[in-house]
Amino acid sequence: MIELSRAVYDDIVYHAYGGGEAEICGVLAGTHGTDGEPSVVTDTYQAENVAETPQIRYLIDPEEQFELIETIEEDGLDVVGFYHSHPTGPTHPSETDAARATWPDHSYVICALDGYPFVGSWRWRGDEEGFEQETVSVQGER
Repeated sequence: MIELSRAVYDDIVYHAYGGGEAEICGVLAGTHGTDGEPSVVTDTYQAENVAETPQIRYLIDPEEQFELIETIEEDGLDVVGFYHSHPTGPTHPSETDAARATWPDHSYVICALDGYPFVGSWRWRGDEEGFEQETVSVQGER
């Protein structure tokens, strides 16, 4: 399970809408849950999508990703996972998402905007096991 604060949920959805036809992306930070404990996301760190075709792909520049991770750790937080949008795409990870996932046991949140916004999350279990959908809980006030 992954818990998002209301502010984090709103940040992801508004960032996705702000991306227009391009996918947006970023890093999720908070407390990384293991052994059945939920991950708790308290902060988002937006990244630039540097993919050649940002309408259907996302890519965080490795140098920017490294800098974001350093900042997260300096802030005393864990990397919980990553988020990106599917402006017109599916509400689940694509084959490309699975091929590019590299952080086992971390969450990959997708905000799909085809119709009403849908925010879902999947844990990457590794190459053989792939993604496992997890429950998303939004905590706090609207």
